[in-house]
Amino acid sequence: MVSQQEAVFASASSDGTVNVWEVVFPSTRGGDCKLSCSDSLFVGQKPMVALSLAELPGNSKQLVLAMGGLDNKIHLYCGERNGKFLRACELKAHTDWIRSLDLSLPVYVNGETSLLLVSSSQDKGIRIWKMTLQDSSASNKKQQTSLASYIKGPVLVAGSSSYQISMESLLIGHEDWVYSVEWQPPSTSSVEGIECFQPQSILSASMDKTMLIWQPEKTTGIWMNVVTVGELSHCALGFYGGHWSPNADSILAHGYGGSFHLWKDVGIEYDDWKPQKVPSGHFAAVSDIAWARCGEYMMSVSHDQSTRVFAPWLNNTSVENEESWHEIARPQVHGHDINCVTVIKGKGNHRFVGGADEKVARVFESPLSFLKTLSHVTSDNSSFSADIQADVQILGANMSALGLSQKPIYVQAASTPTDRSNTEGFDTLETVPEAVPVVLTEPPIEEQLAWHTLWPESHKLYGHGNELFSLCCDHDGKLVASSCKAQSAPVAEIWLWQVGSWKSVGRLQSHSLTVTQMEFSHDNQYLLAVSRDRHFSVFQINHKGTDEINYQLVAKQEAHKRIIWSCSWNPFGHEFATGSRDKTVKIWTVETETSVKLLLTLPPFKSSVTALSWLGLDSHSNRGLLAVGMENGLIELWNLNSRGGDGHLSVQNASPAVKFDPFLCHVSTVQRLSWRNPQKSEDSETVQLASCGADHCVRIFSVTIT
Repeated sequence: MVSQQEAVFASASSDGTVNVWEVVFPSTRGGDCKLSCSDSLFVGQKPMVALSLAELPGNSKQLVLAMGGLDNKIHLYCGERNGKFLRACELKAHTDWIRSLDLSLPVYVNGETSLLLVSSSQDKGIRIWKMTLQDSSASNKKQQTSLASYIKGPVLVAGSSSYQISMESLLIGHEDWVYSVEWQPPSTSSVEGIECFQPQSILSASMDKTMLIWQPEKTTGIWMNVVTVGELSHCALGFYGGHWSPNADSILAHGYGGSFHLWKDVGIEYDDWKPQKVPSGHFAAVSDIAWARCGEYMMSVSHDQSTRVFAPWLNNTSVENEESWHEIARPQVHGHDINCVTVIKGKGNHRFVGGADEKVARVFESPLSFLKTLSHVTSDNSSFSADIQADVQILGANMSALGLSQKPIYVQAASTPTDRSNTEGFDTLETVPEAVPVVLTEPPIEEQLAWHTLWPESHKLYGHGNELFSLCCDHDGKLVASSCKAQSAPVAEIWLWQVGSWKSVGRLQSHSLTVTQMEFSHDNQYLLAVSRDRHFSVFQINHKGTDEINYQLVAKQEAHKRIIWSCSWNPFGHEFATGSRDKTVKIWTVETETSVKLLLTLPPFKSSVTALSWLGLDSHSNRGLLAVGMENGLIELWNLNSRGGDGHLSVQNASPAVKFDPFLCHVSTVQRLSWRNPQKSEDSETVQLASCGADHCVRIFSVTIT
């Protein structure tokens, strides 16, 4: 900021140019910003990746622009804020790419006025450069011989002033590339808050997964590392950047996959930096979501190769006792993009089946540490009673170093320490850390989620010829249906698996291309499947005895002109909806055991329909609410009512209920929609709708029914 309403900023690009911009902010609320490019500098074939701008002390009109990049040098340019910038000098010392630069506020020490520049590089080093304003009247005096005079660098000339540059310090402490350095934000020295001074403190973040705070020692002035946070790790990528909070009592790092790591100084008399809770989420398209059987948590899977569990954690510190959603577990960290998930309904322990870009579906079972954590999360302990916990002998799971399976950690084994002696001769820094499953009494931080909340894999389901694409479970928790990517009828068949024994009990043949979504009717009598071949199929499912399943194709019909992406059953009947790339939603009903009838077609939408979810509002009048998600990221709700009062949906009345505000919605394809409870309870006015999208987001909406 060069004044209350004016600012100058610079931008660097991979085309080898650096632009300097001037922006004038509006004097009134709602006015327009005026933006102009005041200069464009071509810096050569090797682009700049780090920039820093500051006003030169003693010469308020002159700005200095420091830039560093792939040529290992720091280039200094000087210029007026709306004039041309001229190359002043360059600083050579780093031996690898420059990653970060930061100029301080002016520093006044021993009658000298100077500006400090800190630089970090992939050579693992941090350098502090001092630009001291030269006193023109003292130029004739005899120079005092000191150590500093021998290591002086070039002189920076800006207008009528000149600045002697010298290297103040070299900071060695990181064991990998140093991605960012940042001066502590300025502090105010006066009550009015006008005078600001520069604290002598630097924060650095590195690929070695640590952040360090550097300060000069009081007596000698030598820069020392005074605070270290993070854990030195070579088995995971480290930090890409670190930042101070405005009042410098917190520091934030960001790592691979957008993960945040926050520490706060909670000490009173001395520094005591403790990790803090931060938001977390996926860092690639979220492909599927599924609610737990009683809605106590939600599970999401993504192309970032992870499965995550989100749950509302009651915030006891707030006045209203409002719940806030947190990631409480990361059951699966995989080596393939995960495409689909289904949570097993029914009694017993929490289980889910996941399908990734591989031919095998994997079954996971909740460990004891998660069950006990869940009892802290929710006040209702009925779904994980003591007898379930007594039966679970697995405390958690370990990630294997090279495999894709997650191995169980048994309760008895956890009590005896494992011998981690390095008998194989492997580098211990490169091995995957041993998981330490613990019961969480507050929302976990990233380090706990990444390693210690995995679920053990209990079964693999072999059978499909291509990558898994869709999964669903019936409402009694007895059957799981799966489909895979397909371009021929034999590959496109749907496999049925018996929960518990995990035997294949059926192979349903109907479609010729990928089955995109499947869903069991709420009485488990029918299985609906929709496909890329523009057809839907309805299968009748009959359980004969314990191990035998009878199934037959009730109807197969070409329903749309383009791919059918989604389907959803009415929770109170045998009506269902299909949504397609042809921008239409159609409502159908299973009339007899051999025919399906089209009830109505909703008016065309503005974009492809990619997700549907039907909420039952009233079983007597068969009233429902259909959530529609589209390729453009928008979500709409539609009222569905039966005309005759008998509750039979012979002809449907459909009317738009609400269009979600675009700022609440996704910015790209809605992949899946799911109501927390498909049937609205009579005593509750609000229901929750979860959505996931290709924009890496999982969103939960609260819908009030009036």
